[in-house]
Parts: sequence; C-alpha cells; structure tokens
Amino acid sequence: MPCAVVTRRGSAPTLPGVWLRVPERAGRQPLGRDSLRLNETVDVFMPPAHIALALLVAILWGFNFAAIRIGLESFPPLLLTGLRFFLAAVPVLWLARPAVPWTLMLAVAGSWYVAQFALLFTAMAAGLAPGIAAVLDHMQAPFTILFALAIGERPSRQQLTGMFVALCGLGLVGLSIGGDVTIAGFVLGVGAGASWALGNVIYKRVGAVDLAPMIAWLSLIAGVPSLMLSIVVEGPTPVVEAFITATWASWAALVYLVIAATLAAWWMWGYLLTRHPASVVAPFALLIPAISAVVSYFAFGERFGPLRLAGMMLIVAGLAIVALPLHNVWRRWSMWRTRAGGES
Repeated sequence: MPCAVVTRRGSAPTLPGVWLRVPERAGRQPLGRDSLRLNETVDVFMPPAHIALALLVAILWGFNFAAIRIGLESFPPLLLTGLRFFLAAVPVLWLARPAVPWTLMLAVAGSWYVAQFALLFTAMAAGLAPGIAAVLDHMQAPFTILFALAIGERPSRQQLTGMFVALCGLGLVGLSIGGDVTIAGFVLGVGAGASWALGNVIYKRVGAVDLAPMIAWLSLIAGVPSLMLSIVVEGPTPVVEAFITATWASWAALVYLVIAATLAAWWMWGYLLTRHPASVVAPFALLIPAISAVVSYFAFGERFGPLRLAGMMLIVAGLAIVALPLHNVWRRWSMWRTRAGGES
C-alpha cells in the first residue's frame, strides 16, 4: 500500500499496492503544502461516513474469499475467473476506453486479473482455505517492493523492514505445509500475490486515468481470454456441465464477486482515494486478511495451528509496517517530547 503519498482531489486514485520513493528529478521541487493550488485540497482526516465506507470495502473484500470458495464448488477455476471479469465488463457499453496504450492495458490485465485470479482460484480449488489464501494473496506488498527494486526504485528502511517481516511469516506458513495446505496450493497462492505485485509495478506506467472505465475495460480484456482458456484447458464438457449443475449458492457467489467485490468495492475504494491521502485510506486494507480468516473459521471450520498462525500474524505485521505512516508517528512523538522537555 502507498507510503507517504499525497492524493489530490480530482487526481487518479492510487490502487492497492506499494509505491516507493524515487529520487527527485534534477531541478524539480518536492511537493509541499504550499505547492497545492486552492482547488487541490487534501483531506487528512476522514469523516465518519468515509470511515464507514472504508470499513465496508474491507468487509466486502474480506468476504470475497469465502465467495470464491463457494463459487468453486460448481465452477472450474478458469471459468469462474472468466465469468467474474466478463460480467464485470458490462459498463464498457457506456464507458469510453481510457487513453492508455493497448499493450499496457494487456500487461496490467494479464498480471492483475488473469494471472492473479487464475492462480488464486486454482489454489483454492486445490484445497487452499480462504483465510490462508487471503494472507498469501496479500503478500503482494513485499513482492511489489522486490519487483520495484528491479526497475531502480529505492525502498525506505521501513519498507525493507516490513518486507523482511512478511517474508519471515511466509517462511513459517511454508513450514506448516501439510493437511489442508498442500505444496501446490501454497505455491499457487504465493504466485497469485506475485502476479498482483507485478501488476502494481506495471500500472505505475499508466498515469492519471479515471478508475471506473479503467477497471471495466481491464475486466473485458481479462474476461475474454480467461473464458477461452477455460474451454481449452478445462474442456468444453466441464464448462457446459458447470452451467447445468451449478447450485444457487454458487450463482449467488458469482453475483457477489461481480457486483460487490469488483464493481462496488473498487468504485468505493477509488472514491476514497480521490478525497484522502493514500496513506490514510490504505491501512484499512489490512483488515481484509483478518476478516477473511474469521469468516473462514466460522463458515468453513478453517483451523490455524500455532506455526501457521504465527506466520500469518507476521505477514499482516509486515504489511502494516509497509503501509502505515510510522515515520510520521515517530516524528510527531519526537516533536512532542522535545516540546515537553522545553516546557519543563
């Protein structure tokens, strides 16, 4: 998630991921409070209505993994991926395509949607429980830092610390493989997080675009090839049988994935990020793995042994270190101590 990033009202929203500090260009003045124009106000504190909206997004995305589990009871992984995004692409009928090169849109859709969710859905079809799947998928944050290093970006010490903590947690989860967590499920789940991270790095080249049409067109680009892959890889017979034998619960899960988890949640997330700094909004995403784990515990009886639970907690702690503006908290604490010492 973003760290120390200012999102101006009216600018393109930052999507979940990790943006790193890069060296200032020669002769370029750093962004400061005085550089904001009058019509580019920044809301640092979220009103109660926006806090409720952010919590709603976290809940919608937290239940997303349970919906995937239910959908996979009737639909093969690639078919579920294709249906989710093909149906989510309906708004392209009235939304113009963003002014983004096709090659870039293909790269983003391929990494964010096709690869990430094909791997995630396949991992869960192989038995990976929703709670641990959510945690592994959110390894995208430290993976984004690793990929960004490859293109010359420089992470802060806080981000490197968070990445190290999260990777240690991933190692503990890997040591707990067995029973309901297979090697295939673990590797595919980690691959889903890596694909999300790769999409984050690629998306930085997109620039400022309106989020609603971008998501709709990316969904179309991802949905069509996913459906074609489903027919080729999973076979036409299982695809037809899935439509015939799908339960009402699986159809309801698909509707949830399309309307709630994709269209509604992304729109609300983008709405918040156009009105508040990303560093204020981003920490709410830390609730998603926790909500998913709780839902999976009560809905599917998912259990977490001591080693796996410790690993999951380390991963979430690493995400928090990456996402939260801890440097601001420490700076304000130091200023308060200095002021208190001077007054005494």
